[in-house]
Amino acid sequence: MKDHITISISSIHGSKHFSLGKRTRHTVKLISAIIFLCILITAAIIYYLVNDAEFSKLKLRELEDKSLSLSKEIKSLTALKINLEQDLSEREERMQLVSDRLDDLEKLLGMDSQMDAKFESRLNIAAINSSIRVAMLTQIPSGPPVKHARTSSGYGERQHPVTGIAAFHRGQDFAVNVGTPIYAPADGAIESVRPSDKGSGNYIRILHAYGFSSSYSHLSKFAVSRGNFVKKGDLIAYSGNSGLSSGPHLHYEVRFIGRPLNPKPFVDWSVDNFDTIFKSIRGIQWESLVGKIESRVSHQLQRSSQKAVPSKDTSK
Repeated sequence: MKDHITISISSIHGSKHFSLGKRTRHTVKLISAIIFLCILITAAIIYYLVNDAEFSKLKLRELEDKSLSLSKEIKSLTALKINLEQDLSEREERMQLVSDRLDDLEKLLGMDSQMDAKFESRLNIAAINSSIRVAMLTQIPSGPPVKHARTSSGYGERQHPVTGIAAFHRGQDFAVNVGTPIYAPADGAIESVRPSDKGSGNYIRILHAYGFSSSYSHLSKFAVSRGNFVKKGDLIAYSGNSGLSSGPHLHYEVRFIGRPLNPKPFVDWSVDNFDTIFKSIRGIQWESLVGKIESRVSHQLQRSSQKAVPSKDTSK
């Protein structure tokens, strides 16, 4: 009976005896070992799952934080995109406005519209043409030397109102009262300031650029002195009735290298009728003059653009 185990169970009903053989005991031990092993495996799995769940929670929190950060960044980028779109729209509107003004400027300058040309090229051409006109209208006599004055005698043959002798009138007379302000029609230097009670009376001559000069006779008062530099529109004198004169007026002359020219085309000359002077006044190499001024203006604009662009650091 060594290989058998007897198990007794007592109750009110009596005792019961169970006998376990060797094989049964091995089976019970095996089952117990399997159960214990299953319990260990289950515990290990539960431990792994708990740790994995905690790790997943940490990862989820990190993802939530990243999601929140990305949401803020997306909002910031969206706001930046809106601002950039608004800025781009404003720039496009300004460019369109500049383009429209450039079209108007080209029409004003009498230039053919060059829509196929690059905007920068069109702008440079318009700037050059505009600068040429400004330079010529500023440095060559243009516009009247007195404001709102009536022409009493023009350039050409006439009978002198005092002597009655037929002679060539080399200027243009403006009927103005004594003391009317007289303004320089262009930049220049005062070459002559001559007081006199004979002939031309009180007299001023201004040297302008490119060989042009202008003179003013029968003045009542000087506002400049010999050697002064004046700009277009500066006050130079006041009209009068000095010298050989039949009444208060201004005698105005324009000359080129000493040769008298008809002042009327210069008096009428402005940016609106810029090209008319080339046909009205003969004997001047206008094409050569415009070419020289264009070359100078182009060089100045080129230098200005080079100064506007910052130089690259070549030391690196």
